Amino acid sequence: CRFLPYSSKQEHFSALYKLRSLHVIEVMAFTFVAFCYLMALIVAAFCIFFAIYTVICIDELKTDYKNPIEQCRSLNILVLPEYILHGIMTLLFIFSMQIIATLFNVPLVLFHAYTYSKRPVMSGPGIYDPTTILNRTELSRCMRVSWVKLAFYLISFFYYLYGLIYTLVTN
Repeated sequence: CRFLPYSSKQEHFSALYKLRSLHVIEVMAFTFVAFCYLMALIVAAFCIFFAIYTVICIDELKTDYKNPIEQCRSLNILVLPEYILHGIMTLLFIFSMQIIATLFNVPLVLFHAYTYSKRPVMSGPGIYDPTTILNRTELSRCMRVSWVKLAFYLISFFYYLYGLIYTLVTN
């Protein structure tokens, strides 16, 4: 503290306390809502990665570059983590009483639940069946869903970033 105009650290901290009490210095509070938005940012980043990977894999299937069994196996590994992460994120918004963020996420959570409940009969977890994925309508549906999810997660990422900054600044 040699650069401080005060003779001791105690004088420096007492001056800072006086400035804070006069509301000259604003302190950002890291609340539970800010924590929820921070976790949502991290989850959205992972989900963006999952969506981009899904788009790439389905495009490779579309152009016949890859084996459908291997592609479906690699895609099915990511289905449950994506669904679980998105569900946990939505629960955090419910617990923190963020109504807009919750209402924004609930349709995709319901779509995930519906999709997983109507999945084909398979031995492992996942929604992509190698026997039907090469059907043109199924392939185009999977591609369309992947692009919509990617757009949703990108919009979500920027909304959560805005929510985090707004929460930190207003508290």
